[in-house]
Amino acid sequence: MMKHILVTGGAGFIGSNLVRELLKEHKVTVIDNFDDFYSREQKELNLKSFWRNENFSLIEGDIRRMQDLQEARNVDVIIHLAAKAGVRPSIENPILYQDVNVGGTQNLLEFAKKREIKQFIFASSSSVYGINENVPWHEEEKLLPISPYASTKLSGEMLGHVYSKLYNIRFIALRFFTVYGPGQRPDLAIHKFFKSIIAGSPIPVFGDGSTSRDYTFVNDTVKGIKACVDYEESDFEIINLGNHKTVTLRELIEAIENTCGKKAIINRLPEQPGDVPRTFANVSKAAAMLGYNPDTNLYEGLSEFYKWFKANQLVAHQ
Repeated sequence: MMKHILVTGGAGFIGSNLVRELLKEHKVTVIDNFDDFYSREQKELNLKSFWRNENFSLIEGDIRRMQDLQEARNVDVIIHLAAKAGVRPSIENPILYQDVNVGGTQNLLEFAKKREIKQFIFASSSSVYGINENVPWHEEEKLLPISPYASTKLSGEMLGHVYSKLYNIRFIALRFFTVYGPGQRPDLAIHKFFKSIIAGSPIPVFGDGSTSRDYTFVNDTVKGIKACVDYEESDFEIINLGNHKTVTLRELIEAIENTCGKKAIINRLPEQPGDVPRTFANVSKAAAMLGYNPDTNLYEGLSEFYKWFKANQLVAHQ
């Protein structure tokens, strides 16, 4: 059955990839404030192919403003992706991150309560696990965030639990693990590395290259999000959406070099406060509850990103 889905942050990287898939079956309204964290041109490019679809609409607005949310009518599902992103910038401006990520989530939950919207899907983050040697991480791990960004995501999960219990809103928090692919934000490592290596510029490498991440191709993440739209088995869940594989920074750089056919110039820098040494998802819960099965390997995913990067050079190279 066609549903009306409100996607916050739908002009962004994960959001626009999700909207593309949702429009195959549903009506979608995006709310996005075109935050200047990166260029408006890339976000407009992300939305370009949707305008001819009669089931797509855009609200240029702020999730902290109830009057902006009120423009979305007859919503069945909220998928909340909008947030101030990035661990390091959150250390520089923690109050803004609290305002947008926690205050904005609270406002959306109030909107859901008032409009009696019973399905709320929230983009959380693997950063909530902090530094934890007990890998791969499952959803019941002890959580010790080490950045303001991570703490705001954990706060969002707990707000969802409150509203689920008090107001009968089904709340599903999805912990994303280092998502990459076409349309990726320019501040993220894979985009930044491709751009610099191709240009012959040094790439910043924090630490000795032994840190590792569970890189998840965006199409796999989108499949996991979509599976939550019709989920009805329980009222509150926290679920990892990762790739169940870990790749060191050295291995990632080598894979990017092989994909674009150029060697990297390394600018070695100290490890950064707030960065965790490793992320690694246990995805057995997602497999059991959502039929989640990430099947894109790193080289396939990097190749898809590289195709997008070359096809959209004027925007991607900004």
